[in-house]
Amino acid sequence: MTIPYKNMTAAQKSAELDTVREAFEAEKALGLKLDMSRGKPGREQLDLVSEMLTVIAEPSDCFDGTIDTRNYGEVRGIPAAKKLFAELLGCKPEECFIGGCASLTLMYDLIAKAYTHGLLRSEKSWSKEEKIKFLCPAPGYDRHFKVSQSFGMELITVAMTPTGPDMDAVEELVKDPAVKGMWCVPKFSNPDGIVYSDETIARIARMKPAAPDFALMWDNAYCIHEFEGEFIPFPDMLALCREAGNPDMVYEFASTSKVTFPGAGVSVMAASTDNIDYLAALIGIQIISYDKVNQLRHVRYLKDKAHTLALMKKHAAILRPKFRCVLDTLAREIAPLGIAEWQKPTGGYFISVNTLPGLAKRTLALCKEAGVTMTPAGATFPYGVDPNDSNIRIAPTLPPVDELQKAIDVFCLSLRLAALEQLTK
Repeated sequence: MTIPYKNMTAAQKSAELDTVREAFEAEKALGLKLDMSRGKPGREQLDLVSEMLTVIAEPSDCFDGTIDTRNYGEVRGIPAAKKLFAELLGCKPEECFIGGCASLTLMYDLIAKAYTHGLLRSEKSWSKEEKIKFLCPAPGYDRHFKVSQSFGMELITVAMTPTGPDMDAVEELVKDPAVKGMWCVPKFSNPDGIVYSDETIARIARMKPAAPDFALMWDNAYCIHEFEGEFIPFPDMLALCREAGNPDMVYEFASTSKVTFPGAGVSVMAASTDNIDYLAALIGIQIISYDKVNQLRHVRYLKDKAHTLALMKKHAAILRPKFRCVLDTLAREIAPLGIAEWQKPTGGYFISVNTLPGLAKRTLALCKEAGVTMTPAGATFPYGVDPNDSNIRIAPTLPPVDELQKAIDVFCLSLRLAALEQLTK
């Protein structure tokens, strides 16, 4: 029977350290070069959707009704793309603004417009405010935090719970008029894979922030990304905010980055029609239109919600063995030792491991030494600083299962070695 490390005698810890170190050196000698640093679809997933490249073959294929997608115009996106995204998100077509390949660009643009011009309900542009603060549920998405940080905002960490952000803390913090917004990944959160509970979502929708232009950045990146079980319907946050008297508070984002091609997808920003009118006027100054041919290509290929969900089942069949590989290995190699805990996501693109305090940086340094690249320690927290040095984001999606097994074996050995080094000091 495996003994938890903390229950071992000094002699047992020392012997275990020698055994694990020897195994680690053997793995290191293999000269592996494996990348698990970002949540990229694997080659098999990209090949799965390659037929999309041929759905527009003739000039006559390029029309959405009377709109020639090859030409200028339609900065808000073509009607067919608005209809498709509205069906996927559960909102209305007129509430959708269709962008280019990256929803992150739309998020950045929104924050930039807030700084240069203010948002619809702003009393003045954010650049004229004395201080801007933004709430960052953590562990969370590093690129969100970097957007806020790049504009000089003060990032405020809010603890994540199994049901979403700590809402007691959030409701207290939004009483400060300097708090201008909050980042959220509400379904299969990055990196924990948590699905916000109905109660959490309702409390967020009902918030009464002191800042009239509070921006709820609702990044619903994984809204259709189950890899275990059936599709889970998700509440329409636009409708909930409207019913709660906050129609202009929420800005919802999504994209096809992990549905079709990450480098050549389509993104959407959904918001109140007043917000869309206001932002479209500003965005229309910087761009005449996004790639409407690509928007139409996606509509022709994805067709509707039912067809898109059928495609996502094919993605799930590719991803499921990868996530099970990681979770089964963690359960076998790490769980009995009492040195880490983790969520067991059923969708999304990541697995979040929380080690005993003080082990994350050392574990990832050892992984790198053995040829396995992972997301840097601290990346899932504002300013890249994890106060407990414990959170590690695992991205299992890119490597084939055989490579993934090698990588997670190295990870487990690295974590065990880091824990034993700490415990035998």
